[in-house]
Order: sequence, then structure tokens, then C-alpha cells
Amino acid sequence: MTVNEGLRLMAGVFTLISILLAHYVSPYWLLFTGFIALNLIQSAFTKWCPAMVILKKMGLKEEKPVS
Repeated sequence: MTVNEGLRLMAGVFTLISILLAHYVSPYWLLFTGFIALNLIQSAFTKWCPAMVILKKMGLKEEKPVS
């Protein structure tokens, strides 16, 4: 698994968890869903995300550029 795949997996899992928590615990958990969305949007423009640093430290490799 690459860093990009891990990042997508992490965002998807956290989004599902926050939606379930918003439904069963408190609607304030939707703020976490919004945070995830904002983080994905900012990473699209900056090409950097804090989770990528964590995933790299966990041993995931970056994708090799297609040439």
C-alpha cells in the first residue's frame, strides 16, 4: 500500500466513523467530518497533509511517478 492509498483509506474510515458517531452519539461529530473535508481540500492545493507524515513513518512508500 502506498501513502496515497493509505491516506484515502484513513479519510474514508474516519469519515464513516464520524458519521456513525454523529448519528448515535451527537451531531457535533459532523464537525469532525467537516475537518476531514477541509483537510482533503487543502491537501489538493498544497500537496501536503499531516497524515502523510504519519503514514510515511509507519513505513508506507510514496508512489513512483509514471514516465
